[in-house]
Amino acid sequence: MELQDRLEELTRSGIGVAAISYDSQDILANFAEERGITFPLLSDVDSAVIKAYGILNTVGIAASGPDKDDPDVIADVHKFVGVGGMFPEVVGTPFPGTFMVGYDGRVESRFFEEFYRDRNTTANVMLQLGIGLSPVNAIEGSNNQLDFTAYPSNNTVSAGARFSIAIKVRPKPGMHVYAPGAEKMRYRVTGLNLDPHPSVRYEPVAYPESEIYYFEPLDEHVPVYKHAFMLLQEVFVLASNEAEAELAKLDALTLTGTFNYQACDDEICYNPESVPLSFTIELAKHD
Repeated sequence: MELQDRLEELTRSGIGVAAISYDSQDILANFAEERGITFPLLSDVDSAVIKAYGILNTVGIAASGPDKDDPDVIADVHKFVGVGGMFPEVVGTPFPGTFMVGYDGRVESRFFEEFYRDRNTTANVMLQLGIGLSPVNAIEGSNNQLDFTAYPSNNTVSAGARFSIAIKVRPKPGMHVYAPGAEKMRYRVTGLNLDPHPSVRYEPVAYPESEIYYFEPLDEHVPVYKHAFMLLQEVFVLASNEAEAELAKLDALTLTGTFNYQACDDEICYNPESVPLSFTIELAKHD
């Protein structure tokens, strides 16, 4: 449903949307009518396209075949759906994910997960591709050193969602903040530090390319950011049976942490700063 919700933004960015499954045309037509889906849902009943893209769900085939009791097959099933998880009807289905295909038909990027219930949100894919989003639940800050806007890619997530916390940072003219590597010279690297949460796991913060700043008084060459940039930290909402049971008790997911940085100009290096952040994201229940 998020694809439909983001369809206008995707279209404005020059991206077309289509979903493919092994369901029949009748099933897909009924689903589209029930959910108000207006982009194409493509029926690949014999899984020919799914096989051509090399994403046929072989775990499902093995789990339904004569070797279903083989320890290696059982281990794959547990990895895919979790220990104690019920295997869905997957024979003929693809591994779930997203391809970005160019006008020439070539795959330009792809987003897939090992765990069956894990899904990249559409908004997260857009951020990873550098497509601007309309921030939701944004936190903004401004001082003489920089401006920043921090926001989650999604205002609603569910178990298995992979989304991002984004921070747009704009150093003021003449200012710079520090990039990874500057910690070797005892400067505070710009970063996001999210507190642990039992229902999520975090990926390392993704940093853009920095530039080298030469500070002549100390004869230092330091990696910095002098222009606007974005930090992204991907967040996985856990989807094990135990995690889903805990999430069912919550109406929202609250993530807290700090935005850390140290700003300097050509003469003064200011004290490190740590700005508290808190994001509340609604939890949607699976059908």
